[in-house]
Amino acid sequence: MSTAAGSAFDTETLRRGIEGQTASTLLSLYADDAEIHVVDHNSQPSRPTVLHGRDEIGRMLDDVYSRDMTHKLEECIVQGDRAAFSESCRYTDGMRVLSESMLTLRDGKIVEQTMIQAWDE
Repeated sequence: MSTAAGSAFDTETLRRGIEGQTASTLLSLYADDAEIHVVDHNSQPSRPTVLHGRDEIGRMLDDVYSRDMTHKLEECIVQGDRAAFSESCRYTDGMRVLSESMLTLRDGKIVEQTMIQAWDE
């Protein structure tokens, strides 16, 4: 994976951030005013969890990366000011999490992300 032509968004940084052990590299890809909309079993489409700004996003990412689990970027596609990626995660007990994200980009940074996730129960 590499930087898409005409875009400053670096998918290699995204891969390193997702597959890393801390949230810092991944958080560096978000604009200061970014928003994440999370849809899952607990946050239905009509009332998604919405995180505003890098501080809230950073707290969520710190929580995720404090867990004993692995993360893998499965696919990423960048086209202009839009990107999409698939991520798979596995806890040490074997429980799996899958997520799909659609991104809006500005100057190579994520300004909006809609993430749909599901996990084993």
